[in-house]
Amino acid sequence: MPTNPQMKLAENLLDLNTVKQEPTRMGFGLGLVQAADENPNIVGLCADLTASTKMDDFAKKYPSRFIQMGIGEQNLAVTAAGLSAVGKIPYITSYAMFSPGRNWEQIRTTLCYNNSNVKVVGSHSGVSVGPDGATHQAIEDMAIARPIPNMTVFAPCDSVEGKKIAYAVSKFYGPAYIRYTREKTPVITTEETPFELGKAQVFWFEPEGKKPDVAIIACGPLLHNAILAASALEREGLAVRVINNGSVKPMDEATIVQAARDAGAVVTVEEHQTAGGMGSSVAEVLAKNFPVPIEFIGVQNRFGESGEPNELIEVFGMGVTHIIEAVKKVIARKNA
Repeated sequence: MPTNPQMKLAENLLDLNTVKQEPTRMGFGLGLVQAADENPNIVGLCADLTASTKMDDFAKKYPSRFIQMGIGEQNLAVTAAGLSAVGKIPYITSYAMFSPGRNWEQIRTTLCYNNSNVKVVGSHSGVSVGPDGATHQAIEDMAIARPIPNMTVFAPCDSVEGKKIAYAVSKFYGPAYIRYTREKTPVITTEETPFELGKAQVFWFEPEGKKPDVAIIACGPLLHNAILAASALEREGLAVRVINNGSVKPMDEATIVQAARDAGAVVTVEEHQTAGGMGSSVAEVLAKNFPVPIEFIGVQNRFGESGEPNELIEVFGMGVTHIIEAVKKVIARKNA
C-alpha cells in the first residue's frame, strides 16, 4: 500500500469494516478544551447548539468562560468581536448554514474588516448532514468565507486533524473559519501524523520509479474516498498521488504546483459546491503557475436534499466510482 510512511496514517484506512469512524466535530470539542487548558483568554460562544457542535465539554469544564447566545447568529459574531477587542480569543459555533451563512455580513465587517481574533466554527457542513435536507446542508460556506480579506479557511479530513486545527488556530492572531461535519467518517490520520497549518500533505504516493498519471487533491472526509479511488486505480495500472489539502486558505501553493508539474492532470474532491470552494482555489493557483487539465468532484450547482449520508454522497456524484471516472476523463484530456 503506497501510503506515505512519513505521514503515519491509520494502518487499516482502506478497510471500511475495521477503520475507526467518528464525526470530525468530535475533534473540535477536544481541540478547543486542549487550547483552553493552556490559555485562559479562550472563551466559547454558541448559538443554542452546544451539544451538536461539541462545545459542550468546554462549557462544562469552563462555565465562566462560556456564553450561550441563543438563536442569534448575528449577535454571536458581534459579541465575539467585542470580546476579541479586550484580549479574549473567542470561538463561536453554530451549524455552518447559520454561521457563516446567516451572519456573513457581521463576520465580514465586524470580524474580518477589523482583523478580530475570532475563530468561526461551522458544524454540520456538506450534504452528508442527511435527513436535515437542503435548508441545513451548508455547501457554499467555503465559497463565502474564502474571499474575505484576513479570513483563513480550514477543512479537516477527520476528527484527529479536526482536533489539531481547532488547537492550532488559537496560536495565531486573526479570524479563522473551520468547517466540520456531523456524520461519522473514517479516521485516516493518527496523533503522530505530522501537521502544520498552511501545509498540504501527500498521503498516497505513486509507485516508486513511476511518474504519477494524476494528482487527486482533496479536503474534508471525502479524502478517504480519494484514497480508496487511488487504490482501485493502482490495481488498474495507473499511478496516483493523493494530497490532503485541508488548509484551503492559505493554500500550500508549492505542493499543489509540484503535483501538477509531476502529473500533468488534477482532480479536486470536496463536499461543497464546485464553484468557489477548494477546487476553485486550486484552479486559481494553477492558472497562474502551471495550467493543466482539471476535473472537479463536488456538488454541481444544485441544492442539497434529504437522504441517508452515504446515499447522498453517491447521488451528488462524490463517491469512489465518480472519482475514478473523473481521473480517467482528465487523463484522456491530458493525452489528447
